[in-house]
This record gives sequence, structure tokens and C-alpha cells, in this order.
Amino acid sequence: MKQQRKLSEENQLLHKWEHELTLNGYIRDEGALLTYIKTLSDEQNRKEKAELLALAALSRSYQNGHDTVVTSWMEEVLNIDPENQRAILYIAAHRWKGMEEVFNKLSFPPLRETDNRAAKKKTAEQFVSICRQFLDYSEKQLDELQGINHRETSGYEEQYQKLKNLLDDAIKEATSLLKAAEEYEESISGVFHTSVHYEEMKLRVKHLEEIKVLWKNEFLYSKNEAPENEDPLVELNKLIGLSSVKERVNRYYQFLKFQKKRKDLGFQSKDALSFNMILTGNPGTGKTTIARLLAKIYYQLGVLPRAEVIEADRSQLVGAYVGQTEENVRKMVERALGGVLFIDEAYSLKREGQSGNDYGQTAIDTLVSLMTGSEYGDQFAVILAGYPEEMRQFLDSNPGLRSRFPQSNLIHLPDYTDEELLQIGEKAAADNDFALSEGAKTELLGRIEQERVDDTFGNARTVRNIVQEAIFNKGSQQEGELDFFSYSLLEKEDFINEEQQPTKDAQEQLNKLIGLENVKNEVRSLISFVHMQQLRRDKGLPAVPIQLHSVFTGNPGTGKTTVAKIYAELLKECGILKRGHLMIGSRADFVAGYVGQTAIKTKKKIREALGGVLFIDEAYSLLAQGNGDFGKEVIDTLVDEMTRHNENLVVILAGYPQEMNQLLESNPGLRSRFKKFFHFPDYTATELLEIMEDYAGNYQYQLTTEAKDFIYTSLETTSLGGNGRLAANLINEAIQAQAFRLMEDGMSDLTEEAFRLDKQDFEQALLKINKGDY
Repeated sequence: MKQQRKLSEENQLLHKWEHELTLNGYIRDEGALLTYIKTLSDEQNRKEKAELLALAALSRSYQNGHDTVVTSWMEEVLNIDPENQRAILYIAAHRWKGMEEVFNKLSFPPLRETDNRAAKKKTAEQFVSICRQFLDYSEKQLDELQGINHRETSGYEEQYQKLKNLLDDAIKEATSLLKAAEEYEESISGVFHTSVHYEEMKLRVKHLEEIKVLWKNEFLYSKNEAPENEDPLVELNKLIGLSSVKERVNRYYQFLKFQKKRKDLGFQSKDALSFNMILTGNPGTGKTTIARLLAKIYYQLGVLPRAEVIEADRSQLVGAYVGQTEENVRKMVERALGGVLFIDEAYSLKREGQSGNDYGQTAIDTLVSLMTGSEYGDQFAVILAGYPEEMRQFLDSNPGLRSRFPQSNLIHLPDYTDEELLQIGEKAAADNDFALSEGAKTELLGRIEQERVDDTFGNARTVRNIVQEAIFNKGSQQEGELDFFSYSLLEKEDFINEEQQPTKDAQEQLNKLIGLENVKNEVRSLISFVHMQQLRRDKGLPAVPIQLHSVFTGNPGTGKTTVAKIYAELLKECGILKRGHLMIGSRADFVAGYVGQTAIKTKKKIREALGGVLFIDEAYSLLAQGNGDFGKEVIDTLVDEMTRHNENLVVILAGYPQEMNQLLESNPGLRSRFKKFFHFPDYTATELLEIMEDYAGNYQYQLTTEAKDFIYTSLETTSLGGNGRLAANLINEAIQAQAFRLMEDGMSDLTEEAFRLDKQDFEQALLKINKGDY
């Protein structure tokens, strides 16, 4: 019963894929088909496996045309089941179509009776050589055709018979031509020359040319080649996603067509139409592709005489000395005449606060001048591209440039959805003759989600890179004899990024920290809460808002940075943060020296921290008093960006308790975003001693009992400060003191004493630290 149910399910799948192939000509989810085929046994499911693989081959043939991959799949089908009719028919058709090039080598030089004797002799020699080569090759081909049995020509008997007859006729004509050429050559060398052989040669060549035409005609109807110059709108509509962009470009195309028709009918437009465009969007959204399609549209409608796009960036336009920039821009414009000049990341031409040695503004001024001047004006189009916000600021700061790019000529390319990116990934795999299994698609979506952290996410570019990485993983991990699917199917394990696997469990790292019991309990409590809310979300239940921004207060060296790093990793393990990295910043990383630059610096630092934790040590230093200080601009920008990025960014402010309170009171928005407070107390003498032992143990040093007693007493009776940093410094200095002591005593090799730190070593270390010489 169970076996019958399994057979029934297998038949249903076979019928489902057969129906899809019949209906559409191809099977959409080729990866699912190949994955299922891989599970079937050659022995137990021989016929079904062969039939399904034949369906996969026919699907690929429909989408990509006949290629060597389809042939190899069909040959594999016949290896599994020699009686499979789909494969027999396809191979028969392929073998027939594969003989199209038989006559390619049969091409003769001109035959002229007016040539001198030497030229005639050389021509005759060439005829003899060509005929002999063709006869050797064609006779082998004829033998192969005649050796093909009825089963191998199934459905193509008529075509094979025609080819046999034509090739047989060609061999007869070539044999006669060879004989005539040899006799012609002899007559030229002899005393008496006759034109009989010359006329015979001309007649045989004419007959061979007629056979060549008939042979070629047999293959004409089998071709299914795409037109070389595809309509740009057809190309556009084939692109994945970009529905709003497609609609916008289609409307723009119809408008240009309308204007062209009006012009052809004699109507005039008082205001000249601008063909200059602005394309905004994040990396990998297709800006360069759209620019190239626009160039084709301009060319198709007669707006521009060329469809060529000349690509340029800041490095190609901006020079290093006076006069070089103007020359660079002019050269690039001259190359683009009649076509399109495409400048990606155009905003980089104008840098905020640029010095007198930066000629970006000169590049802009020169470009505007050439766009509007009588020399080159209206002879080329300019397409500028870049990030949306940066492009807006760039155009607003250049009124001359803004007037050349009307608002109606601005096209924004949105980020791709996950589903669209998955389709792009499938196409990238198919372009390399791979299909994706269901597991591979799931893992690819996970990788996309991990990479989609900020505006620098590369969209289609990133997905193609991930697929290429998976292909590399597939090939680099293969050993020994490979099965058919190793060459055609990408699976889940090929997409797993080993670098993303944590080297140490973050919870274990937290537990191993010395002291800080209250802090560790607070972190565990918060992480448990986060886990619970994630579970509720997964079940479709309402989740309590998660407040993750935190304030760490405590003296220097109490472990704030260490805990922040572990906190980031724990949040990544929970699935809250995509990267889980720690980005440390201080006042110098945010505050600039002039108006407008502070917000830019702050946003740049925040962008680097997205997907992780931004840790601002001594955060109260942002509020340094004095006229002209831009610390408040940092705080205002920080509040805005925290709201904008929500859970994609966690901020930790760290410093002394009282000063941190003053900072939070300086901005109501700042205070409202920090609900979690962690106080890091100073370490006790016992904890510091434990930290020292642990630190020394990392380098295989041990503290003697006398040394530990000395350290403990010193820490109890003397206020040294520094906490964990003091512990590390004290060990480092003691190790140096021990090395000096032992070398002075003449030690030449490592003994047990070399692994012990004694009381006298710490006495020297403390003496040095108290003097401040470390």
C-alpha cells in the first residue's frame, strides 16, 4: 500500500512537470525538478528518472536554445534508459543539425583565364588542395550518415536522406573538379594550353555552389536566433522587477515618439526638449543598464546618431593641476558626441569643504559650459547617477546644473524586493548553467537578508556575487568521481558562509567574565526578553517594543567595551542584528570643524555601524562647552538616525555616571531612546587578582603564592585606579621585569623559573606604574 502511494505521488509529479512543459514550453522551477531527480535511483526508478531528466533538458533547450549542456543531459538520459524516446528524438535532431558546417571549408579562389601562367598555376594548385581536403572530410561524414540506423534517425528520416543525397552529389562533383584541376595544372606546365579544363572547372564549381545553397537551406528553418538589435523597450520589459521604472521609461518613450511625429509633420516646439537624465538609486539597482537602454531609445527615435554610452567617473574627469580638469572633461565630451555621457556617483565631483587644490567644481562648470555652448551643445546627452540623497544635495548646490536636468527627467530606481533578488539569483545561476534547489533558495534569501543592512547594499550586484561564491564553493569542495548533478545543481551547503559562523559562543564569553555579576544578569535578562519577543513575532502574536539602546556607566577599565562586544554578538544570535559587529567611536569621529560637516561625519559613522552596535565612549565629551562647538549637531543627528534605522542600529553611550546624566538631559529625544542602564562597579582586589591570573595564563605564566599575596595587599591598601587596564599593565610590566632579572642572572634556556612571576617582579612593576613610566 505504501509503495503504491509512493508510485502515485511520483506519477503526479511527472504529470505536473509534463503539463507545465506542454503549456509553457519550459519548467519554471528547474532546481526543484533536478533536486527531485537526484533522489531517484538509477536501478529502481530508471525510466522515471530518465523521463524527468529529458523534461529538464527540453525545458532548458526552450529557454536557452540548443547547447552542449542540453546534449550532455540527453546523453545522460540514454545512459540511464537507452529506450527513452524523447532523448532518441532529440539526439537524432541534434546530429542532423550538427552537420550544418560540412561545406564551410569548400571555398575556392577566383578563376581567371586572363591571369599569367604563374598565377594560373598557383590557382590550380589551390583547387587541387581544397578538393582533396574536402573529399577526405566529406567522405568520412557520408560514412557516418550511412552508418546511422533507423532508430537513431527517428522522426528525421527524410532530412537524413536529403543530406546523404546532397553530400553524395557533392563528392561526385568535387571528384570531377579535382580531376579537371589536375589536368588544367598539367596543361599550364605543358607546351599546348587548352581551355577545355578551364571550362570544366567553372562548371563543377557552379554545381558545387548550387549544392552548398541546397545544403544550407536544409538548416534555415531550424534556426531560432534572437535579433541582433532587439527593441530597447522589449529589453526593458524583460528586466526583473523595476515596474515603476519600466512604466516611467515607457511613458518617456511614447512622449519622445509623439514629439518626433509632430516634428515630422512640421509642428514646432518653442522650448527644446532636454534629453539629459538623472538616475537615482542604491548600488546594483540597474542605473547603468537603464542608461544604456535610454541611449538605444534616443538612437532608435533619431534623437542621437549613436547608441554608444561613454562611462566616466571623478577620477577620469578631475585633474591634479590647473587646466588638466578642463582638458579631461573636454576629451570625455568629445568621445561622447552623438551619444550619451554617463557619470556614475556624480555627486563625488562636488566635495563639501573642498580645498583650493580640488578641481571638482571646475569639472562641473566645464561640463555645463560644453552642454550649453555652440561648439557641442545639443550634440550629446548627459546622464548623471548616484545615491538619491547625495544627488539631491549635489543638484541643489549647483543651480547651473539643476537647470539642465528638469524634474520630469529624474527617474528613481528602488531597491529590489527579496523575491525579485531571488529571481535575479536564479538567472545568475542559469547564466552559468546551474539551477537552485529549494534549500539553496532558502539559504540565498537568508544571505540577502544578512547583506541588506544599509544603503550600500549592492542589490543585484550583491546577489550575483553570492551566486558566484556558491559556484566557487561547489567546485572547490569536489573530490573524486562526480555525479551528473554536481555540475548542474547548487544546493544549500554551497551558499553557507563559513566566515559568518561565530568562533565562540557569546553566552559562554559572558559567563566567563570575572565579576560584573549584576551586569551579566541584566544582559541575560534582556537577551531572554528579546528571544521571547522574537518567538511571539514568529507565531504572529503582537510583540512588546524592544528597547535595546543602552547606557553603560562606570570608571575606565571596568569592562564596558568588552560587554558591548558580547552584547552585539548576542543580539546577532537572536536575529535582531544582521552583522553583530561593534563600532567604537569618540568625539573626534563625529565632530568637525565647520558648519554642515559634523552631520555628514556622524551619518558616515552610523552607516558603518548599521547592523551592529555603535559604542560611543566618553559620550558626554560631545557636549564640550564653548562657542562654535558642533557637539549638539552630533546629538541631534544621532537622535534622527536612531529613529530612522530603528532595530537596525543599537547605540551604547558610555562614561562616568554624573556626566552621562547631563548628556541625556541635553536632548529630550535622546533621553527617551535610552531605557536600559548598566552600571559597571570597580573590581574588588580579589577580582583584579583573578583577572591578572587569567591574563598571565593566556601566555603560560603563573603567579607564585608570594606574588599573589603581595598584589592583594597592595590593591587593598593602595588606591591605584585603572581596574582591568591596571591588571593588564601590571602583568605586562611584571613579565618585562622577570625577563630582565633572569637574563641578568645568565639564563640561556627556558626553565621552570621562566614560567613563574615572583613577588620581586611585581615590586618592580608597581614601582614603575607609581612613577607613571608605563
